[in-house]
Amino acid sequence: MDTTYWGRNFGVMLFKDAYTYENLYKQYVKYETNALYLKGIKHLIKKGFKINAIVCDGRKGLINTFKDIPVQMCQYHQTAIIRRYITRKPRMQASIELKEIVQLMPKTDKESFKGALNDWYSKWKNFLKERSFNQETGKSHYTHKRLRSAYNSLKRNLPWLFTWYDYIELKIPNTTNAVDGHFADLKNKLRNHNGLSLERKMKFIDGFLKV
Repeated sequence: MDTTYWGRNFGVMLFKDAYTYENLYKQYVKYETNALYLKGIKHLIKKGFKINAIVCDGRKGLINTFKDIPVQMCQYHQTAIIRRYITRKPRMQASIELKEIVQLMPKTDKESFKGALNDWYSKWKNFLKERSFNQETGKSHYTHKRLRSAYNSLKRNLPWLFTWYDYIELKIPNTTNAVDGHFADLKNKLRNHNGLSLERKMKFIDGFLKV
């Protein structure tokens, strides 16, 4: 499940079956909220669907919204988070090595990834603790704040990055790419119809998503 936007105040939230690739449910939204995702899941359950697992982007608080359903955080979204912190082409050796570990994520298992991340931390923990002093304010701060944030994001989300591995029999995708690809195709086609009113745009989306 995921949401895409046209402008700031118009988006569509889509729930797609990972087994059949069928679009199951959509709702037009002004804002993407955890409550709306929960509403969508409850709607599907009410319709008779059994939710084996959920794959989502890991927005704040969303994963913990579903207490009794296995949740896989999209590994692509996690990679994008790390890239925002350390950039596409990091220069510091610690950042370069963390990027290499993140690139292993879709290719390895939970134990191997966790072991590599722990080894990285053991090697660089003192580096991460380095602080800089601001003479004007008299206060200190972590020197490598963005690198710390990248590591903490991985550490915090690790329990949900390999749900596909913990429940391997369910064949859970490790990304939301099936939804994201659908959104990309939809937006490309809508670009050929610039100037549509909101009502006509919604009719186009209805016809494209067929749900």
